[in-house]
Amino acid sequence: MNRETQTRQTRLASYVMLGAVVVFMGGAWLGEKLGLPVRYAFLFDLIALAGFAFAMIVLFRVWRQRQNDGE
Repeated sequence: MNRETQTRQTRLASYVMLGAVVVFMGGAWLGEKLGLPVRYAFLFDLIALAGFAFAMIVLFRVWRQRQNDGE
């Protein structure tokens, strides 16, 4: 994996984390304003957790690859 690919994957992970925070906070705000049932709040939470998990997996893979490359 070259340096450019690692940079793109790191950038993707940061965008996914940002999107997860927006979904989490926006979902909580929207649920409160619209009076949505609690199960929708859990749905937004699960979507955000999936985004964070994806980002952490991508970042772990980049970190391991950098260690293997000797950087």
